[in-house]
Amino acid sequence: MSLISQIETILFVASKPLSLKKIAKSLDVAEAAVGEALLSIAGKYNTGDSGVMLLQNNDEWQMISNPDNRTAAEKFLKAEVSGELTRPQLETLTVISYCGPITKPELEQIRGVNCALIIRNLLMRGLVKENEDAANLLPTFEVTMDYLRHLGLSTLAELPDYETLHNHEYVMKILGTNPEELPQTQ
Repeated sequence: MSLISQIETILFVASKPLSLKKIAKSLDVAEAAVGEALLSIAGKYNTGDSGVMLLQNNDEWQMISNPDNRTAAEKFLKAEVSGELTRPQLETLTVISYCGPITKPELEQIRGVNCALIIRNLLMRGLVKENEDAANLLPTFEVTMDYLRHLGLSTLAELPDYETLHNHEYVMKILGTNPEELPQTQ
């Protein structure tokens, strides 16, 4: 796989701007090579007839939709966030509720399917939030206060069978956690 292809993929799946240094570190390549590749990607996408563009702000880069297509994007997003949650969205929200904070790969390991679009939808609805993890390149996801308020809960521990499911043997095995090392919730 070419460096340009790998960077395009990273920018596509990232939900936030990424620094050149972070991209280089994640691919274990020189920053200069990443810089050249980013300029090439910008030349490829930053044209009037492209639906996506590569945006640069100082040392951060992000793949965005073409601002000229704002009306189409808003119409689509409005339809996406209205109405009831789908079964896959509910399943994903349940896993985040009982296992969060959780990374996208961990979530996908538990569910067995790609969750990128579902996470995006739950973020747009304000049901989950994304947190940076300084020790990890990957952000973690957890439910929001609005989610708890909507369910009438003051804490996740009030969910049915929370302790049992939060520390379930299968989940701990997937997440690589020893249940004895977990702090007890109040």
